[in-house]
Amino acid sequence: MEIRSAITIREGGPDDLPAILGMLDSSAQWLVAQGRPGQWGTRRLSENPKVVESVTRDMDEGSVFIAEVDGVPAGTLTLADAPGASLSHLPPPGEPERYIHWLVSDRRFKGHGAGSALIAHAAEVTRRAGVSLLRVDCYAGDDGKLVRYYESNGFTPTETYTAGADGKWPGQVLARRV
Repeated sequence: MEIRSAITIREGGPDDLPAILGMLDSSAQWLVAQGRPGQWGTRRLSENPKVVESVTRDMDEGSVFIAEVDGVPAGTLTLADAPGASLSHLPPPGEPERYIHWLVSDRRFKGHGAGSALIAHAAEVTRRAGVSLLRVDCYAGDDGKLVRYYESNGFTPTETYTAGADGKWPGQVLARRV
């Protein structure tokens, strides 16, 4: 059952880093509790220097948006002009694009619609910029719920890939026309 609350979206900045890392920790802990540690492992992501560096770099290179429910940060995403360096092996789309990084919500707000509101906002920002392609990549393992979530928000799967130190982390790139 979806809970609908008043969601506002604002631009984020460096002062939001602790809240964003808290959202990542919340989601990782929730995934572990669901028996699905394959996406982010079992450690707090805020304690992983590579994750903190990646989030900070993406924030510096893109536009950060924060979804608030009743004034409390409930979700975030960063919108950039391209995927990260880890996907440089994928063929470029052949046209301008906007790319979603770090879409995550604080699991206390599960079902409030913060993630979908952020995606809709990213689509509108992309369209207003005169760009018609919005892409995202995600974990495609376990039960496939994350891929289905993006599909329910208008995305279509395109390329698959594997990543991780062992080359066994299954990923999916998805695209949406705006």
